[in-house]
Amino acid sequence: MKKEGRHIPITFLSKDLKFPSVENANPEGLLAVGGDLSSERLLLAYQSGIFPWFNEDSLILWWSPISRMVLFPNKIRISKSMRKVMKGSQFRLTKNTCFEAVLNACASVPRKDQKGTWITNDMKQAYLRLHQIGYAKSYEVWEGDLLVGGLYGIDLGHIFCGESMFSISSNASKFAFISLAKELEGRNYDLIDCQVYNEHLASLGAVEIPRMEFIKILQKN
Repeated sequence: MKKEGRHIPITFLSKDLKFPSVENANPEGLLAVGGDLSSERLLLAYQSGIFPWFNEDSLILWWSPISRMVLFPNKIRISKSMRKVMKGSQFRLTKNTCFEAVLNACASVPRKDQKGTWITNDMKQAYLRLHQIGYAKSYEVWEGDLLVGGLYGIDLGHIFCGESMFSISSNASKFAFISLAKELEGRNYDLIDCQVYNEHLASLGAVEIPRMEFIKILQKN
């Protein structure tokens, strides 16, 4: 019997549309290298609990960490100050009206303690293709006529795989994320996949669960 986290040689993907079992990931969560960013492969990855994450000058790297950061929509944590923001008129929310603008902002807006971006040009084109066929979706936050925040991810029908978010106005990304969570709670989604631990998302109620618990939820529909 395989044990979670057991060190197994990393798989180099061929043109065949398949991935190794997520239990083959190394202790850091790296599962496979190579392949391509076709819509078919990306959808298979997300449906299998795997996601791509690599730098511009790297081979394509595929990950499935042993602990998965997720938010159960009904567990969203909204502070008193954010409740006022959510009820106020400072921000306006739209969906899928400017996916590419959100994607570009997520790639370019600087983040604390982060140099560069993993959203390479090839990744942008891949997610644009997924958007065109209805899987990749964006939530946009406006302050007047200015796009000040937002997020995008992959919608699997019962799980939303969050990919990235940005903010150029205080609380704008929180506004997008809370809006997403409240909508998905109303639509009976199981969870929002946040992939790896993030202190900001933890403050909003996201928690880590074991990889195989995540896989069971992912595959139940």
